[in-house]
Formats: sequence, structure tokens, C-alpha cells
Amino acid sequence: MERNMNAILEELSGVLEQVDYESIHEVTDQLLKAKRIFVSGEGRSGLMAKAFAMRLMHLGANSFVVGETTTPSLETGDTVVLISGSGKTKSVVWTAEVARGLGCEVIALTTNLESPLALESGSVVHVPAATKYRRENEKASVQPLGSLFDQSIHMILDYVCLEYAQKQKLEHEAVFQKHSNLE
Repeated sequence: MERNMNAILEELSGVLEQVDYESIHEVTDQLLKAKRIFVSGEGRSGLMAKAFAMRLMHLGANSFVVGETTTPSLETGDTVVLISGSGKTKSVVWTAEVARGLGCEVIALTTNLESPLALESGSVVHVPAATKYRRENEKASVQPLGSLFDQSIHMILDYVCLEYAQKQKLEHEAVFQKHSNLE
């Protein structure tokens, strides 16, 4: 395999080996109990959030992306999943504050356990990956910006979706029925 691809795979594997899978199992259980699931992040983290919302929809969850024109207002009992490498992204932290104030469950995925987002969240999945800030305690990465964080988030959230589907005993055909037929 080409050298750069090996480097990417080694970095990703290194992060995923350090993740606390008990926290991921807890998140999956929270999502299974959720009335509605809202997701948010900015920039590339936002793209990972949107991909996660789509996968959840395919699995039969009532999932929404914060800020979209068709997203309803939050209500007590909703669950909000927020993604921020630094844990300091103002709009994401503000969303956590509002959600907690409304009595919603708040789940954060971040590299920084001391961040405002982590401290405002009821559940935190620590993702020990390099971000665009390259803080002193972050592992080095050959990849630009927060690519390693984005890749790690994508893999972790796909793992959550797999567990979610397995716990509901969803088969491929049932999930496929939720896939877009307007393509």
C-alpha cells in the first residue's frame, strides 16, 4: 500500500485503539431511548454530523440537523449530539447550553475533556485525535487540519449506527427501504 495511505490508516487506528468504547455503548443506549435526535457541528465536523443524522434516519430514528430549514424546535426529552474537535466552537457550545436549559440530553464528541462543550454535556466521547489547532497534548498527524479528527468521528459514529441497528435487529432490507428513491 502507498506510504501516505499507510500513514493515514496507522493514525486512525491509533486513535480508535484509545477510544473508551464503554462511552460509545452508553451513547448508543441513549440514542435508542431518545424521542428525537438532533446533531450539530461546524465546518467539517458539521458534515460528519449531517452524515450521522442521515444514517440514523435510515435506521428509523427521528433525526434532525440543527440549523436546517426543516428542523423543529428542541423539546424536553430530545437528545442533542454535538461535535467539536476543540470543544470551543461557539455555536456548538451555545447549542449545548440551550439544549441543557430545555431539559435535553447532550452528548459531545471532542478531543478536549476540559472544554466548554465537554463541561456542558451530560455524556462525552473523548476522541484523542489531532485537530487543526495542534495543541500540545495532541498526537502528531501527517494530515492537514482536523482530518484525523474528522475520520475518527466518522468511524465512531458508524460504529454507533451499527450497534443501534444490531440492538434493534434491523436487517439491510429494512434499512434500505428508508433510503432515498429520488436518485
